[in-house]
Amino acid sequence: MRLPTPEIDYRKFKFSKLMSKEFSHLFLLLYWPLFGISFNLVEKLLPKEACHPVQCALDDIIPFCEIFLLPYLWWFIYMAGLFIYQLFYDVDAFRRSTKFIIIAYTVTFIVYIAYPTCQNLRPSDFERDNFLTRIMESYYAYDTNTNVCPSMHVIGSVAAMAGGLHTKRLQKPAWRIYFVVVAILISISTVFVKQHSALDIFYALPLCLVTYLICFGDIFIKSKKKNKQLINA
Repeated sequence: MRLPTPEIDYRKFKFSKLMSKEFSHLFLLLYWPLFGISFNLVEKLLPKEACHPVQCALDDIIPFCEIFLLPYLWWFIYMAGLFIYQLFYDVDAFRRSTKFIIIAYTVTFIVYIAYPTCQNLRPSDFERDNFLTRIMESYYAYDTNTNVCPSMHVIGSVAAMAGGLHTKRLQKPAWRIYFVVVAILISISTVFVKQHSALDIFYALPLCLVTYLICFGDIFIKSKKKNKQLINA
């Protein structure tokens, strides 16, 4: 399949043009390293004793299921793949999706500082010994169980879903189903691999809704005006 011609010719990029109309969207990429450094500092400097445990009755019902590690890890490809595609083929969608991340992640980061949380749901031993549980054990050792509510995994998957649903050339039903189904699988995977409480999902969704309206809401207004003009024509 032949890919469409990119909207921007990045071969013409120079750092002196970073704030130009053509390349200013690349400035948004600086958020990722800044956020990563800030988040890691908080993870290391914030004592676990200051974190408030998050748990609800639903967490006790949901079993650990290692197969959900697959959609949980697909999150990285799901987000990166979409943003890279948008970077080349739909810059407006890239701006909106990245602003979604910036707004929602920054709010979440402030919440983590103001009200630090943790979860104590991880199994001490796995009932099964297989490839996935061994990876999960290593992942537990790498990723702490602090700063969990609301879930950034959920926020990121919803941001990618919203961006994908509004990306040009990805409007076919198959793509739209893909973005929705994968976002749902990633979100529920967080509780089945015991990386998050169900509460972390519930608190992430209202934030996602507000951020979606901020970043994508004008699309509906423009569409409504266009339809009204067509009816009156």
